[in-house]
Amino acid sequence: MIDAKNLRIDAWDIRPWLVETRRTLHRHPELGLEERRTADFIEARLEEMGVERVRRGTAVVGIVRGAAPGGTVALRADIDALPIREETGAEYASEVDGVMHACGHDAHATILLGAARWFAERRAELAGNVKLLFQPAEETVGGAATMIADGCLEDPRVDYVLGLHVMPYLPVGRVETRKGALNGSSTDLRVVVRGLGCHAAYPERGVDAVMIAAQVVTALHTLVSRAVSPLDSAVLTIGEIQGGTASNVVAGEVTMRATLRTASDEVRDMLVGKARAIVEGVPAALGGSGSLEVSYGYAALVNDPDVVDVVAAAADDVLCPGNLEWKERPSMGVEDFSFFCKERPGAFYHLGCGNAGRGISAPLHSSTFDIDEDCLPLGVAMQVSCALRLLERI
Repeated sequence: MIDAKNLRIDAWDIRPWLVETRRTLHRHPELGLEERRTADFIEARLEEMGVERVRRGTAVVGIVRGAAPGGTVALRADIDALPIREETGAEYASEVDGVMHACGHDAHATILLGAARWFAERRAELAGNVKLLFQPAEETVGGAATMIADGCLEDPRVDYVLGLHVMPYLPVGRVETRKGALNGSSTDLRVVVRGLGCHAAYPERGVDAVMIAAQVVTALHTLVSRAVSPLDSAVLTIGEIQGGTASNVVAGEVTMRATLRTASDEVRDMLVGKARAIVEGVPAALGGSGSLEVSYGYAALVNDPDVVDVVAAAADDVLCPGNLEWKERPSMGVEDFSFFCKERPGAFYHLGCGNAGRGISAPLHSSTFDIDEDCLPLGVAMQVSCALRLLERI
């Protein structure tokens, strides 16, 4: 039986170590796939704990093997920073000009190191294994997919996977999650409309790609309102249009770029198919042609309901009843933890790190973002509690 009180005390006892760890990481942020110093630091801390580890590039996988047999639970933390110049004025502010941990990944890595320390010190009492996934490039190319391809969920095979993200709009001491879709998928669309250029004084001699593109834009903007159920979530934004060379020339070609966000991969695939029909059909009806290039980004992050129940139970014990908030709707922001959830039952939740009374409320990805460091031991206690509960299920 998990003793939540002792778990909170254990985590709070290492708060000074957690703060020092987080501030060290915060001072030395690195962009995606460049996290060499960060990975070195993580490896050194794991070595001090006697934790088995494997490194590929800047990805580090730690393994705490329990003395008794059992299943395997993976805990994930992303480790990359953002190309933002820090303006917090904190004594532990970034020492790398133009790079900052503005999304809290330093806190995520610290919490995972804290969980590693807790399990490493108690491996003799542990039934099963805990894998520690320190993942690069969440903000850029999606390091989760690469780690999965490299076998991070095997040997030993992972049964469940858990992740968290600090969230400044939640006060420290609270968590937030939801069953089902938590984050949307991202898909980039590149549209090319081709007509026939000619002198603007004689438009009948050409095919106006600008006019056709305008019709395509209008048609694409009907997709979400008319092809998607009001009970589902989707966003299609055309953010870039380029075409034409002069005001007295009928344009022969127009290019457009759009982003498509959906709360499910099924809705994404349906909308991509309908967008292709519009992009190819409308120009053809008007005497031109159109083509669509699709670049798939992150998948939708869909939480397993049973694993969310485990997170909720842990929150009730670790943070006391009433500190779990249920997110009403999924976010259209993306999160590459989604790739782990597609491979294994898993759940992702938000950990409160805000403190309005101390002025800690700046949003993620801002130059003044910071955290209330009391969230660090609470994050450790939550991840440990969730992992233990899942190991008991296997």
